[in-house]
Amino acid sequence: MYSLALPSSSSLLFPYFLRPFPPPIFLRGPGALGFFRPMAAGASMVRFPLVPFSGNPLRTGFPTKKQFSDPEDEDEDEDDDEEAAEEYEVDGFLVEDSEEDEDRERETAQPAAAAAGPSPRSEEHKWQRIERLLAEVREFGEGIIDFEELAGIYDFPIDKFQHLAVQAFLRGSSIVVSAPTSSGKTLIAEAAAVATVARGRRLFYTTPLKALSNQKFRDFRVGMISTESRLFRVDVIVLDEVHYLSDISRGTVWEEIVIYCPKEVQLICLSATVANPDELAGWIGKIHGKTELVTSTKRPVPLTWHFSLKNSLSPLLDDKGTRMNRKLSLNHLQPTAPRTEPSNGNKMRKHKMGKVQQRFGVASISKQTPLSKNDTNSIRRSQVPQIRDTLWHLRVRDMLPAIWFIFSRRGCDAAIQYLEDCKLLDECEASEVELEFRRFRMQYPDAVREVAVKGLLQGIAVHHAGCLPLWKSFIEELFQRGLVKVVFATETLAAGINMPARTAIISSLSKRTEAGRTLLSPNELFQMAGRAGRRGIDEVGHVVLVQTPYEGAEECCDLLFAGLEPLVSQFTASYGMVLNLLAGVKLTRKPKEPDAMKALHSGRTLEEARKLVEQSFGNYVGNNVMLAAKEELKKIKKEIELLSSEISDDAVDRKCQEQLSMMEYAEISNLQEELRAEKRLRTELRRKMELKRMAAWKPILDDFKNDHLPFMCLQYKDKEAVQHIVPAVYIGKLQFFSSPKIMNMVQSGHSVADTMEVDSGDVRDQNDSRPAYYVALSSDNSWYLFTEKWVRMVYKTGLPNASLVDGDLLPRETLRALLVKEELQWEKLADSEFGSLWCMQGSLETWSWSLNVPVLSSLSEDDEVRHWSQAYQDAVECYREQRSKVSRLKKKLTNTKGFKELKKIIDMTNYTKEKIELLEARSKRLTRRIEQIEPTGWKEFLQISQVIQEARALDINTHVIYPLGETAAAIRGENELWLAMVLRNKVLLDLKPAQLAAVCGSLVSEGIKIRPWKSNSYIYEASSVVINVINHLEEQRNSLIQIQDRYGVQIPCELDSQFSGMVEAWASGLTWREIMMDCAMDEGDLARLLRRTIDLLAQIPKLPDIDPLVQNNALLASNVMDRAPISELAG
Repeated sequence: MYSLALPSSSSLLFPYFLRPFPPPIFLRGPGALGFFRPMAAGASMVRFPLVPFSGNPLRTGFPTKKQFSDPEDEDEDEDDDEEAAEEYEVDGFLVEDSEEDEDRERETAQPAAAAAGPSPRSEEHKWQRIERLLAEVREFGEGIIDFEELAGIYDFPIDKFQHLAVQAFLRGSSIVVSAPTSSGKTLIAEAAAVATVARGRRLFYTTPLKALSNQKFRDFRVGMISTESRLFRVDVIVLDEVHYLSDISRGTVWEEIVIYCPKEVQLICLSATVANPDELAGWIGKIHGKTELVTSTKRPVPLTWHFSLKNSLSPLLDDKGTRMNRKLSLNHLQPTAPRTEPSNGNKMRKHKMGKVQQRFGVASISKQTPLSKNDTNSIRRSQVPQIRDTLWHLRVRDMLPAIWFIFSRRGCDAAIQYLEDCKLLDECEASEVELEFRRFRMQYPDAVREVAVKGLLQGIAVHHAGCLPLWKSFIEELFQRGLVKVVFATETLAAGINMPARTAIISSLSKRTEAGRTLLSPNELFQMAGRAGRRGIDEVGHVVLVQTPYEGAEECCDLLFAGLEPLVSQFTASYGMVLNLLAGVKLTRKPKEPDAMKALHSGRTLEEARKLVEQSFGNYVGNNVMLAAKEELKKIKKEIELLSSEISDDAVDRKCQEQLSMMEYAEISNLQEELRAEKRLRTELRRKMELKRMAAWKPILDDFKNDHLPFMCLQYKDKEAVQHIVPAVYIGKLQFFSSPKIMNMVQSGHSVADTMEVDSGDVRDQNDSRPAYYVALSSDNSWYLFTEKWVRMVYKTGLPNASLVDGDLLPRETLRALLVKEELQWEKLADSEFGSLWCMQGSLETWSWSLNVPVLSSLSEDDEVRHWSQAYQDAVECYREQRSKVSRLKKKLTNTKGFKELKKIIDMTNYTKEKIELLEARSKRLTRRIEQIEPTGWKEFLQISQVIQEARALDINTHVIYPLGETAAAIRGENELWLAMVLRNKVLLDLKPAQLAAVCGSLVSEGIKIRPWKSNSYIYEASSVVINVINHLEEQRNSLIQIQDRYGVQIPCELDSQFSGMVEAWASGLTWREIMMDCAMDEGDLARLLRRTIDLLAQIPKLPDIDPLVQNNALLASNVMDRAPISELAG
């Protein structure tokens, strides 16, 4: 049986993962070729009417009719790409691909046929061959379909990785193909489509972006039908741009496809180059079936990297392509830039080569001072080129057409306006563009982007999320025909859209995000760079990186050589997933329901659901990591055990007996035993000396309890054994501060002194008091809590303990009160058997006090308090004598005849101990990592199930699904439960169709923004009826958020009335020109909001247990709203 998670009310035998996706599209006739797009939650869905099969199911070309589009894809998505190498890997074993053979094949290829846009004649011949193949299959049977027959469709040689992938498909395997952008991965899917159609079977072609689906549809030109016809069988699914598995909003859908897909369905997964395609193939092979991996790291058109400065366009790399061009180093550019004068009369220092220079082999100019931060910024700013500067170099060097990536819509629009007077077209091209533009304006007058027209007629265009989809499609077609020379675009254009150019310009290595400026990832860089180089037209592609105030050539090379990032699972549970996996019998089930339907609605147990959820890619990688970590931990423990046996006393003694003579061994053994005894005595005398020193400090510190606040010096060594000296002002004994919290903290410490009663009794030596805790405020405005152990010196001078105004608290009392006010955020800096040293940052109120603590160098020795007792001095003398005795014994030992051999043994033992310490540290890290690895998705699944239970959508114990759950299970969106709650609310019954649309618009407006640079602009306000309804729903929303918070669920509940008026205006019949007049929104944003609203409205008539009045109003509203220029089939 196909189904793994079917909606309870459906007889559809295709798995649940199809429910959140746009409707599939497939060929009519002997077979079917379908398209659908896995969607982010809450995204818009396409509706496809029945369209007659055109006869040429894969014909390319720009559509004049039946084109569909949606700006949903434009949220600056990313995918992965990388540079070329020269090998291919298939299903775990390496297949060497001769570079010479492949180059020879390409030399024989017909450039026009291999190009992105083949000529009509070659395309016609291609489809004649396809029709002949289909006719032969009908006559002789599908047994004649093999690689040679499919390769014969094309009039150019097939690349090695394409050959391997097609053969793997014909063997019946699922395949994962990882290859650079523009290398020809689509050919594999096309050949599979021809083979599938010839066999009379169905194929689904999926992409993560609607714009990419649109383009594939134009390329294939297939017939479509909607999901209402039901899908009983599919044989092949193509997952194009499958590296979107790492995308937060889309990744879960990709994984659901693989997890729930019937094992007899072949998967064709096409990915840009990523770091771990083997893990992806291994995961699919484990949970789905036999899967072969085909990888290629060789670009069909090699890339050349350039760097643009103010007055030049230079190679970014050296002749070998392994290091930065030294002429681009800051030191080389330094003479041409203004240099900041050294401050404070700094003298010339000897120049040291920086880390970046060492990495990229940049030779420094001798006797040159290191560049300060101000110097670096000054040089970079002086070398930032204007757009005209870089464009001039591109024209002179014949590097157009180009895609110019700028990471903001506003930047793209500003660039085209800046270049409006730059004519890049000849007269013939300009005339053709003008003619095409007139045709477009006549057909779609509302879709024209007026601010971009002047630039377009000069051969310059923009392509970003603020443009209408129709306008972007128009720009894409002109660019592919060579009638647009430069397109300024956001990074969305890099995500699989087929717009190959000769050159790709990347304006910056960083972009603004909600978290501030962030650097591009290597994958993002290579994805954009992959747009350069047109196969069959250009011998090389050009990538131009640009100097900015923030980054230079060093940063460019750093990113270029950083290496690709791996695919990372983004699998998360959702309300729809939980409901469809656990739902059993409906609460409203009819008594006469057939037994077959009862079985269908039986629902999975939690254990069965867990097995499915834990099949995610993240768990597969995590399990591999855990297995590897456990294996490594096992090896480490064995090695530690072996090394420990080598450094035991018996092992060392045995080595000494083997290496030394009996006389040497006896002499050294006796001296070592004597030395150990003397060391033990030295340790005891040192401890006694420390106790006497502490006892000497106690009366001195006690004497200051009512006197002035003396200055003092604390000392300690941190964990790295670094000595720290802390100047401070002494406040007093802790016992006078009346702070039980601090007392409890001290007593709960782990040192000997901390566990004792504070400041009471005797220390182990008679006549010596136990350590007491004291408080001081340091010059860096930190509180210190310490015992006598940490006191280095106390001074006679200090702050007077006198109030400035009569009646005020004394300084000591003031500081005590400030300390008690502080929250307990103490940090233990050091520990010993004589007490710990604690530290806590002071407040603004203590800051002025800390400023009066002098530096130690300003205090003289005459100010030091040195009242040492005779007992302490005697203890010091005994310790010194013992230390000298130990030194003499050590020297005597080193002068023995066998000491050299002993030293080797000791050195090797110490080296082994260090190695054991490193292994133990590694073992602890691995243990922590293993403990942290837990199955992803299941925790969220249980949390969501608890919310569903409390919201009365599903009884988890009996698996009975309630009407609220039925609606939520059938709906598509980011928070299905919240959408179901809204759509089932009776307050919607009193709304007119346009008002219902406005409310629905408030549920799907996430990410839509007003553009602040559009001054004197406005948006329509919603009617009072709509506002009242949204305010009423806000209470219901808050209740759901409280339930979600209780169980740790972080799924947004969208409800925003800001743009509801715009939706209401469009649904009321306003024209596009009227609604966009002085509008504060971009056209593309408004189109995306309206398409999302239409999608939600279109779902309502098909949802179970929704009032018929609401369903009818939703249908009316969606029909009114689905009109040009945002209509799905407007193009």
